[in-house]
Amino acid sequence: MGSKVGILGSGQVAKVLAAGFIARGYEVVMGTRDPMKLDDWRKQNPKATVGSFEDAATHGAIIVLAVKGLVAEDLVRSLASRLEGKTVIDTTNPIAQAPPVNGVLKYFTTLDESLMEILQRAAPGANFVKAFNCVGNGYMVNPRISGGPPSMFIAGNNDSARREVTRILKEFGWDISDMGKAEAARAIEPLCMLWCIPAFTGKGGNHAFKLLTDNVN
Repeated sequence: MGSKVGILGSGQVAKVLAAGFIARGYEVVMGTRDPMKLDDWRKQNPKATVGSFEDAATHGAIIVLAVKGLVAEDLVRSLASRLEGKTVIDTTNPIAQAPPVNGVLKYFTTLDESLMEILQRAAPGANFVKAFNCVGNGYMVNPRISGGPPSMFIAGNNDSARREVTRILKEFGWDISDMGKAEAARAIEPLCMLWCIPAFTGKGGNHAFKLLTDNVN
């Protein structure tokens, strides 16, 4: 499609989503503090460009935030001027530096405020949309699961940005459940905790969520 995407991050989520965008014709720049971390990945994905966080934020008309939740606010604040007016797909979760207890992660936020709302305040001119945070990276692109395409829950204050992310998610093979404005991220982010329990308790990570609705009036 030719759209420009900037990926902020160099972990597995960033790599998987970058490859997904590249396969669909997007021009991708990966932003990282340590470009050498992506040397092997870049050999496998020669159409991607690797640069700094600033390079990726400047390049992308669409931005994917795929860093640890603990560092997300500082990074977003430092790039706020470059994110102005752009759709930012926020994949982050507010996972604290503490081990899970019986498979349950510890978050550094409360149910009264999501990490995405914090990030939105850090870059008020950007259009944040929460997505990709409630599934493992192995299912983020073309999630083939028995029972049909799983649901991706999204939220964000800008209606146009949510429509743009909805279009991208459909390209990536998802059914979309639009939960509305940014406050809904308070409910979406804890889905990562629920998703992780089977993975942390020995049942594996081969699952995703599906919202079922009864259309009978």
